[in-house]
Amino acid sequence: MNDDAPLTDPSHARTSERWARFRFGVVGQLLAAPPSPGELHQRLRALAAQSWRHPVTGQPVKFGLSTLERWYYAARHVPDPLQALARRLRSDQGTHPAISAQAAEWLTAQHRGHPSWSYQLHADNLAARLESNPALGPIPSYASVKRFLQTHGMFKCPRRGPAHSPGTRQAEARYEAREVRSYQSEHVNALWHLDFHHGSARVLLANGQWAYPLLLGILDDHSRLGCHAQWYLAEDTEALCHGLSQAIQKRSLPRALMSDNGSAMIAAETREGLQRLGILQELTLPRSPYQNGKQESWWNQVEGRLLPMLEGVPDLTLAQLNEATLAWLEVEYHRRPHSELDGRTPLQCYVEGRDVGRPAPDADALREAFTAELTRTQRRSDGTLSLLGRRFEIPSRYRHFARVQVRYASWDLSQVHLVDPHTGTLLSRLYPLDKARNADGHRAAKPSLTQTPLPEPASGMAPLLRKILRQYATTGLPPAYLPKDDLPPLPPTP
Repeated sequence: MNDDAPLTDPSHARTSERWARFRFGVVGQLLAAPPSPGELHQRLRALAAQSWRHPVTGQPVKFGLSTLERWYYAARHVPDPLQALARRLRSDQGTHPAISAQAAEWLTAQHRGHPSWSYQLHADNLAARLESNPALGPIPSYASVKRFLQTHGMFKCPRRGPAHSPGTRQAEARYEAREVRSYQSEHVNALWHLDFHHGSARVLLANGQWAYPLLLGILDDHSRLGCHAQWYLAEDTEALCHGLSQAIQKRSLPRALMSDNGSAMIAAETREGLQRLGILQELTLPRSPYQNGKQESWWNQVEGRLLPMLEGVPDLTLAQLNEATLAWLEVEYHRRPHSELDGRTPLQCYVEGRDVGRPAPDADALREAFTAELTRTQRRSDGTLSLLGRRFEIPSRYRHFARVQVRYASWDLSQVHLVDPHTGTLLSRLYPLDKARNADGHRAAKPSLTQTPLPEPASGMAPLLRKILRQYATTGLPPAYLPKDDLPPLPPTP
């Protein structure tokens, strides 16, 4: 093999460019030092006797004298020898001769109806249809079908829900019509991401049962910092508010929070709590998890690094899992360079970025914030209201309220408050009705609602009725009834 033979081009170069550079490397010496008359044939024979490296495979290869002669004359009198020596495009480039017009129409309709099918499944179904119609031509190969679908932008799409669900169709149509772009907030605590993740690790509960907990993760969009992470046994509103309150107390009040449309995320306690705290709630579109992609990417690190290190613990408890998760979050994840942060760590990015968060309120204020507010009718007989099947006593000083506003959390009925319907101020705490205590017969005096004593019972005819009688008398008409003796009839004489 000739050591001076041109090497194969880099792998990123197109095949036509590799051949052009290779051919120019072979005949370039003839162009740089043109042969004398009668010498060209001898020099071409010398080049044909040499062994070269194939520009694509790198294997030894030889070329005939006529081939080298054709390369030489093609590049001799042109301004761009590389372009002249490049391989010509095929005349049928961009077409699909193996697929007939009818087969192409079937494939297009088939992909429109089943975008989640694999290329092989599309090819097999097309083959089944062509077998029953031999006049349409031979059955195309799998490579031809795949090339046709990819050329026309018909790629395999992940299924976003039940095939015949209206929400799934709407999500797929939106995904096809709108482009997907990556984004990042400019400031720290401008946007948080929140989501639950069904983990692959199981824990042993105190009652002797195994359970697969869920991880509540809250991330800062700008720095990818984990504001809080905790495992729970259920994906409910109580767990969400419990974890979010800890994240707020550990970091600060964010400006916005993004989550999906889970039942815990759209519960009244969550929605109204975020509004009271001045946090804008942004929900992802239905069946569109790519909008919360940073959260989805973080689950890969949890499953790929954290949980494998706990595989050797046979009787893992929920407390051990939470302790290990928070230690891994603070010690490793926050201090490892992040590929999306230009090599910086999440902790470094969080500290150095401009913070637009607000000071966090105390625990009592957060507990009062994440509550639902609704209207109830006060029962006038005993001054109580019904809430989730239980009755609560309203203080006597508010007995004149026909409709009352109450604020509560569905998982904690020990904290129920009466609310001013105009300002939202907490007026009083409400306690459950204690029937056993009320059975002792002691009753407190009702406070007076006014400072004046109660009026005496009215006597005589009402003024309006007297007015009506006077108006009727001015008509001059007699009473419209026949009088009858009010005395009972006398008994018959014996």
